Amino acid sequence: MTAHAALRAQLETLTTEAFRPELAEIDRLSTLDIVRTMNAEDATVPAAVAGALPQIAAVIDAVAARMARGGRLVYAGAGTAGRLGVLDASECPPTFNTDPAQVLGLIAGGPSAMVKAVEGAEDSAELAAADLTALALTADDTVIGVSASGRTPYAVGAVAFARARGALTAGLSCNAGSALAAAAEHGIEVVVGPELLTGSTRLKAGTAQKLVLNMISTITMIRLGKTYGNLMVDMRSSNDKLYARARRIVALATGAPDEEIEAALTATGGEVKDAILVVLGGVDGARAAELLTASQGHLRAALAQTS
Repeated sequence: MTAHAALRAQLETLTTEAFRPELAEIDRLSTLDIVRTMNAEDATVPAAVAGALPQIAAVIDAVAARMARGGRLVYAGAGTAGRLGVLDASECPPTFNTDPAQVLGLIAGGPSAMVKAVEGAEDSAELAAADLTALALTADDTVIGVSASGRTPYAVGAVAFARARGALTAGLSCNAGSALAAAAEHGIEVVVGPELLTGSTRLKAGTAQKLVLNMISTITMIRLGKTYGNLMVDMRSSNDKLYARARRIVALATGAPDEEIEAALTATGGEVKDAILVVLGGVDGARAAELLTASQGHLRAALAQTS
């Protein structure tokens, strides 16, 4: 059997690649009926994610523990999966004021693969190893391979390379019994079933991956003290829009009048978390900064020190 034939046979066993004969004439339906069909398909995704919540929670706790020690979170994938990892990583600095080097997205073929497929990149485990070598992984880092099929060599190779070097590893896929989950310390398999368009894993599989990555990054940041309740407090008001958002967040957290909020933000150089501590803890800006440093940035812990 040739390599191409072997790959074709392998793909035919994957749930994400299965053909659905009941949809074979979907192109003959009205646009509204196709929309309804696709919407009904999408509605099944959250339930599939719900089946993997214990595994997702375990990954989040493990990632947060390592990031609290200075570790990094690295996503690695190809195609749609890689793009989703890059997207999730790129949204962490503006949302949680993280250093751009704290959460990283690697896509097979490099940045140009975000907009144009790079032939052969996803089939190279060696390319993944080279990309991770450049990051000088440590035991406090986490590498999460993302692949709808769960067999993409770049994602599997990234996880295998990282695990061999002592980093925490997880594999996120949309097929049961995947090679990616087997290669990783933590496997997350969200089985969404065959796609509306056969093999188009940018659909339900992509939606599932986006939901899971949202959970991993968001809840990890909650665990790291980047929020206060459901408020994004780890931000700095560096422009007019952000300053308006900062004032609103401080108001929601404290209920203080505008004059007090303005004074607190001025005293803390526009740092939202510090300003909340000034208002609620009755301390000055310098003391607020000291308390937050001592509490590793956790606002509730810093507030406890003022009571």
